[in-house]
Amino acid sequence: MSLKKQFIKTKPVVKVTFSIVAKDADSAAVVGDFNNWNIEEGALSKLKNGTFKATYDLVKDAIYEFKYVIDGSYVNDPEADSYKWNDFAGSENSVLVI
Repeated sequence: MSLKKQFIKTKPVVKVTFSIVAKDADSAAVVGDFNNWNIEEGALSKLKNGTFKATYDLVKDAIYEFKYVIDGSYVNDPEADSYKWNDFAGSENSVLVI
């Protein structure tokens, strides 16, 4: 799993690439504050090496909570900037600071 942040000097956005290795999975998505926790909007593309990946333009100077959904199971990113307890989910969410 990894997060890659590419800051754009001329725009108030950051290109954030979410990727997760899930070789045996049929589907993966990233859901969070930035896409209203919508699995369809957060669908990741599967690469030949078994990694699921997508890049999103997110507003900078913001903090987002997110999780990966792999074949219906919610998973945190071990490389997240931090973690935050969420009462609604009853678990911690990954946190992305940009």
